[in-house]
Amino acid sequence: MKSVINAQAPAGSISRDGLRRPLATLALCALVALSLQGCVGLVVGGAVMGTLSATDRRTLGSQAEDTSIVIKGEGRANKITGDLGRVAVTSFNRKVLLTGEVKDLQMKAEVEQQIKTIDNVQSIENDLAVAPVSSVGARSSDALITGKVRASFIDTKDLYVNAIKVHTDRGIVYLLGRVTQREGKLAAEVARNAAGNIRKVVKLFEYISEEELKDMVNKPEPSASAAEQKTK
Repeated sequence: MKSVINAQAPAGSISRDGLRRPLATLALCALVALSLQGCVGLVVGGAVMGTLSATDRRTLGSQAEDTSIVIKGEGRANKITGDLGRVAVTSFNRKVLLTGEVKDLQMKAEVEQQIKTIDNVQSIENDLAVAPVSSVGARSSDALITGKVRASFIDTKDLYVNAIKVHTDRGIVYLLGRVTQREGKLAAEVARNAAGNIRKVVKLFEYISEEELKDMVNKPEPSASAAEQKTK
């Protein structure tokens, strides 16, 4: 479900807590957004994957499929656009978001059609803009916004940063994840106030009930011995 919230951009909109947030945290989150978004568990190993999967709210199979969709999607998109466009593919629970720039509407449609042919893609939100390719500086600003939003989630009670994927493109913050209505509303409010140069916040959440969330929180992780038995 897509929901758009226009963000107020004056510098004074940044919260006092945001101003006091340690710069080290912001730098770390920006780095995570740039290099590890969506793939942390795969990069750092099984021990961390187990921890992330508990708060990610996707099955391990869904996480692996999302990673595959992103890799295949960006590869296919690049073959279509070449130097005439830039396509960022974001996937959460097999629901795909396309952002970036393309030269015309025909290229935009062609990219979407190619992404649809990838296995396990359930739906596509095509937010590609017909515009010149954004500058490196603009993309760096987007990465910093993502870092600030994620840091704000860490600082907010009742929000689990690994349950929400944050992607920023052209100053627009996209929020994806499996959340309750309460969590989704809170996440959008926090994101809107995380930085002064956010154009708007777009919610692309998959909503779950409070009962489903309680079951996820209370569900015990499989023991190491049980996991070993499954592999035999």
